[in-house]
Amino acid sequence: MKGLRGRAIALALLVAAAPLAMCGPANADPTIDQLLPRLLAEHGIPGAAVAIVSAGRPAEIKGYGYADAERKIPVDASRTAFSTASLAKTFTAAAALQLVQEGRLSLDKDVNTYLTGFRIPDTFPGHPITLRHLLTHTAGFESDVIGTSWSSPAAAEPLKTVVREGLPERARPPGTVLSYDNYAYDLAGYLVETVSGRPYGDYVREQILDPLDMTGTSFAAPLPAGTQVARGYGGTGAFAHYYGHPASGTGPVTTAADMATFMKALLDDDPRLGRGVAALMKTRQYAQDPRLPGMGYGLEESTRNGHRVLYKGGDVNGFHHLMTLLPDQRAGVYVVFNGEDSLPASAYDLIDAVVDRSFPGSPPQSPPTGGDTSAYEGTYVSVQPRGDLLRFAALFDHVTVQATGDGRLTTDGLSRDGSTQRWRQVGPGLFAEDGGQELIAFDSGGLLAGGHREEATTFERAPVTWHVWMLYLGLTAFLAALLGVPVAALLRRPARHRAAWWLAWLTSALVAVFVYGLATTIIIAPTDAILLGSPLLTGALLASSAAFTLTAGLVVCTGAAWWKGWWSLPGRLSYTAFTAAAICFMIVAYLYNLVGGVFA
Repeated sequence: MKGLRGRAIALALLVAAAPLAMCGPANADPTIDQLLPRLLAEHGIPGAAVAIVSAGRPAEIKGYGYADAERKIPVDASRTAFSTASLAKTFTAAAALQLVQEGRLSLDKDVNTYLTGFRIPDTFPGHPITLRHLLTHTAGFESDVIGTSWSSPAAAEPLKTVVREGLPERARPPGTVLSYDNYAYDLAGYLVETVSGRPYGDYVREQILDPLDMTGTSFAAPLPAGTQVARGYGGTGAFAHYYGHPASGTGPVTTAADMATFMKALLDDDPRLGRGVAALMKTRQYAQDPRLPGMGYGLEESTRNGHRVLYKGGDVNGFHHLMTLLPDQRAGVYVVFNGEDSLPASAYDLIDAVVDRSFPGSPPQSPPTGGDTSAYEGTYVSVQPRGDLLRFAALFDHVTVQATGDGRLTTDGLSRDGSTQRWRQVGPGLFAEDGGQELIAFDSGGLLAGGHREEATTFERAPVTWHVWMLYLGLTAFLAALLGVPVAALLRRPARHRAAWWLAWLTSALVAVFVYGLATTIIIAPTDAILLGSPLLTGALLASSAAFTLTAGLVVCTGAAWWKGWWSLPGRLSYTAFTAAAICFMIVAYLYNLVGGVFA
């Protein structure tokens, strides 16, 4: 999913950059009317909507393409509603901060103070989780995504059930590591419910949407009659409309017109949003390293040309949003589109060029300090601890850091397009991008923060390369067993200890079923199985768990073969090699939640 999110936000940024130019000088770059239709056509995206706000000007909103490609219903920026996904976190932050400003919630009290019916375990004594941790993605929970939404409003669980039944493990002490956290925002939404005495969606409607006259935004399930909802599309066709998790990952539906209103309220510190709420949201509240951009409440921080930028994205299968604010310039742009695709790497250069012309400036420059950088070499993965099978994404979505010997570093996998970047050291553990404006930093514990990523995260060293080789070794052995030892050959084997070879073949067949199910539902193309779960995915995980169990039988047979002298020496060696490769595969499968009852 991470790669899909990166490609999607690439398009969102490219689309957003052009209208942003309209807030700048008169000789700005070509407008969205010239750029967006061509992009939609080139990349097979059915539709998009854009909202632009800037100081002293009326909001500009416009729709492009189709909300429903089959029925040829065009996007209407005032009426067409799109699923917000994680953009809902901005509403959750605003709602919680309203109650903070009223003295009904505290940013720094143990959240258990407000919970009824269940409690957050005291995994790290003396380190309770607070609302501040929830709103800055520093609570330290594991992350689960598989099967966390529903296609029917009748089946959708209430927020209280979501946070109680879906309570993940606490993986890290709170306040120590920045790691994007959907459950934290679900819990923050539930705190709004418990303190206000109102369902989360009702509270947001009454205290945020109605005061701002955001009539096109709705948390209702089912949606009000007459709501024009865009369909989300991918390579496998249209996705289902998702219900559930209203405070974090599924959210309400909204229109570009309403998002223009919301952006203006944030930029203008509108008291209808709650006195002081917008200012709190826009103020940096946490940074993994104080020299890097950090987090507000519900908003993430970045810089360009020395200008401060705040943004929040929202991504769910078929829908991708990006809201970008330049608070000092009192300008903002929101873009949403209802399709999945990729763009060439040159899109990033175009984005920078448009923003540079619209808001010129000089980013701070620090001279290189040189020094030995070999201590920072290694392979890094996101510290976001996954409790479901998507932990395996770390095997392929990681960052490689290498020292060049001249006081510099190169990284692969840290940029949005996966290209290699060069960095010069400008301070202790601090590196500036050659030819760019990004910063990365390493702390004394070996954590890596900063760089080009689509959501706030931190990275840590992990032996991923070894794990990948172990995975491929096992897959090669299983494939060889399936193709090289067909059933007919097994039947011709001597009856003596034939069951041991059948065990190897059956283990390989189960792994093949698992790989097919995983690839079909998650790897090859995004499907509804990621959020809704599916019988195929569940069956695939059952197959992998069965294969894991049978591998113990392979170990027993290998020991018996050598102890009892089964078969010839080449036979014993080949069986032992197969068992060793199977063990390598199963170790990795266990470490990355691909076995052990973690079912969708």
